[in-house]
Amino acid sequence: MSETTSTETPDTRAYVIHPDIPSREGQRHLPQFALSEAVSLAAALPHLQVIGEEIVKLRKPEPGKLFGQGKLAEIKERLEANEIDLVFIDGPVTPVQQRNLEKEWGVKLLDRTGLILEIFADRARTREGVLQVELAALSYQRTRLVRAWTHLERQRGGLGFVGGPGETQIEADRRAIDEQIVRLRRQLVKVVKTRELHRAARRKVPFPIVALVGYTNAGKSTLFNRVTGAEVLAKDMLFATLDPTMRGLELPTGRKVILSDTVGFISDLPTQLVAAFRATLEEVLEADLILHVRDISHPETEEQAEDVNDILAKLGVAKEVPLIEVWNKMDAVPPDQRRALMVQEAREPDLQAISALTGDGLDALLTAIDEKLSEERYQEEITLRFADGRKRAWLHEQNVIRGETQTEEGWSFEVEWTGSQRNRFRAL
Repeated sequence: MSETTSTETPDTRAYVIHPDIPSREGQRHLPQFALSEAVSLAAALPHLQVIGEEIVKLRKPEPGKLFGQGKLAEIKERLEANEIDLVFIDGPVTPVQQRNLEKEWGVKLLDRTGLILEIFADRARTREGVLQVELAALSYQRTRLVRAWTHLERQRGGLGFVGGPGETQIEADRRAIDEQIVRLRRQLVKVVKTRELHRAARRKVPFPIVALVGYTNAGKSTLFNRVTGAEVLAKDMLFATLDPTMRGLELPTGRKVILSDTVGFISDLPTQLVAAFRATLEEVLEADLILHVRDISHPETEEQAEDVNDILAKLGVAKEVPLIEVWNKMDAVPPDQRRALMVQEAREPDLQAISALTGDGLDALLTAIDEKLSEERYQEEITLRFADGRKRAWLHEQNVIRGETQTEEGWSFEVEWTGSQRNRFRAL
């Protein structure tokens, strides 16, 4: 009787290092919480087993190897003792540093951008999401002359474009990568045009869009599922949902809205990935109301909120778009702190404390959404020159025109719109 051999890919043994560099620009998270998030990032990738983790204090990074010689030797001992295959450095690592560290330690190495790219490759499902992530990865690889990361196998369920069995070429041909980037951009143009048609059709349906945003793991998908009855993946995992999900929702007054669940934000979001977020974030840019969902039980909830606000500002989300701050996970807050938060919530009209898990506070939240969307509508007359064709197209897309006449110099419109629509028009 012959023995059967397992073909299952063994887990990659990973070690996580968070370099604590006090002088790092924009650093607002304490090292222990940054390390915890880094471990969660690594754990979000299938077939990656985190064996160890540590914070390494650095006065300043060494240009060639990031760490000093003594620390390099110390870490090498730990890596060899634990038979580590992959080291994840939670921060930026230059191509020279990556090459030297891999040679010094005899392991594969990923920095923060590289790992997030791997996670996105594993999670992207829509055609646009796949193309955006692939484009981001190629742009990242081009700066490093790295074509493949062979430590992560195709069998892990990802897209496999960043490496797989049999790929041994290390130095990429820049011209080949550039040609690939051009090809991907052409494909993206077609996909974006198709999505624009879908969105244009949706704009004609007079339902306001309510977009959920928040730091990853804040509980957005749990809230989305609770109020819509959907079954979006909601797990204690970073980037559990990547592609946008939209569902209809009926509010207490009978008003119907479209609720959009978006990808969770994260600190130090790699610039290459901003485009990969576009499929979800464009819904935020066009939202009539934004719900900023916060994990109020997290020790760094304020810092996470600042990260989210920074990303919204970079995306150009207008400050005039109405926003309700939703304090989620109240059930995980100690009683004394919970009482203090409830007192604060009672004073703030645009603040709602809830537990998406237990359902507490959801009725009040839905009522607040209803009231926010019931803002006064204004009837006005505006004029545009012929050169303002883009603004005229925007008015038609928003379905706010009640009358239009052509003049010698352009157009005259009778519009009916909300204050937020008027502010968005003025910002064009």
